[in-house]
Amino acid sequence: VQLQASGGGLVQPGGSLRLSCAASGSIFSFRTMGWYRQAPGKQRELVATITSGGSTNYADSVKGRGTISRDNAKNTVYLQMPSLKPEDTAVYYCNADLFNGSGWYRYWGQGTLVTVSS
Repeated sequence: VQLQASGGGLVQPGGSLRLSCAASGSIFSFRTMGWYRQAPGKQRELVATITSGGSTNYADSVKGRGTISRDNAKNTVYLQMPSLKPEDTAVYYCNADLFNGSGWYRYWGQGTLVTVSS
């Protein structure tokens, strides 16, 4: 199983990005999928999660700005981030709790860098 994150880049303050994370491989079922981020010199922190039923949870730092969504048919989770701020600069990682045929495991993507700067 692999998770491939994409959509990062350099964005000016106030701009927006849409991150995508597609899972591939031996996938039988998903539970929660999510996005985390790690800024330079800081610990990895939760950004948002979404359950298989569509229930969402957001960190206070992005609540009201970010939107997490998923397309179960495509095994993909998205994070829409408008109104970006310099403090949103970080490597963004996706993860997914999924059943690979032998058990439930948490998988992580490789990370995509988001830089918010003028």
